[in-house]
Amino acid sequence: MSRTIGLTALLLALAGPALAHSGHDGSGFLHPFTGIDHVLAAVAVGVWAFLLAHRKAVLAVLVPAAFLIMMAAGAIAGFAGMKLPLVEAAILTSVFVVGGLIAGGVRLSAALAMTVVGVFAVFHGYAHAVEAPSLPPVPYILGLAAATAILESAGLLLGWLVRRGIGEVGLRALGGVVVAGGALFLMAN
Repeated sequence: MSRTIGLTALLLALAGPALAHSGHDGSGFLHPFTGIDHVLAAVAVGVWAFLLAHRKAVLAVLVPAAFLIMMAAGAIAGFAGMKLPLVEAAILTSVFVVGGLIAGGVRLSAALAMTVVGVFAVFHGYAHAVEAPSLPPVPYILGLAAATAILESAGLLLGWLVRRGIGEVGLRALGGVVVAGGALFLMAN
C-alpha cells in the first residue's frame, strides 16, 4: 500500500500545470501534447487497454484503435463544419470516466470498451479539428492520430511497468492519478 501511495505522490508531483491547446503545427502532431486533458485521456486509454488485455490480449490493440478511428471521425466532422454540443464537458468527462474505470478495475467486453472510448474520442477529434488553423485536413488528422497513438502506447507501457513493479493495486492507483489530474485541470480552468 505504501508503494501505491508513493507512486501516486510521485506522479502527482511530476504533473505539470494544465495547458491550453496552443500547439498547431502543420501536421497536427504537436497539438495533442499541448492539452493535459487529451494527454490524460489518451494515456488512460492505453492503461485501461492494458488492464483489459489481462483477460484478452487483443484488447491492447482494439481499444486504442477504436479511440484512434473514432477520433479521426470526430476530426473529419469538425473540419466539415458540423457542430457537436458539450465538447469540452465530454472531453473532461472522458478523463474522469476512463480514470474511474481503471481505478475500479472495471473489465468490460471488447465491444462495450471500444464503444466507451470511441464515443469520447469523437469529441477529442472534433475539438482538435475546430481548434486547428486553416490546414489541409488529411495531414493534420494523420499527425493527430500518430501523436495520440504515441500517448496510448505510453499508457500501455506505463500499465505494464506499474503492474510488473507494484502489481494490480498500483495499476488501479494510476486510475486515481488520472482522475486527480482531471480534477486539477478542472480547477485550473
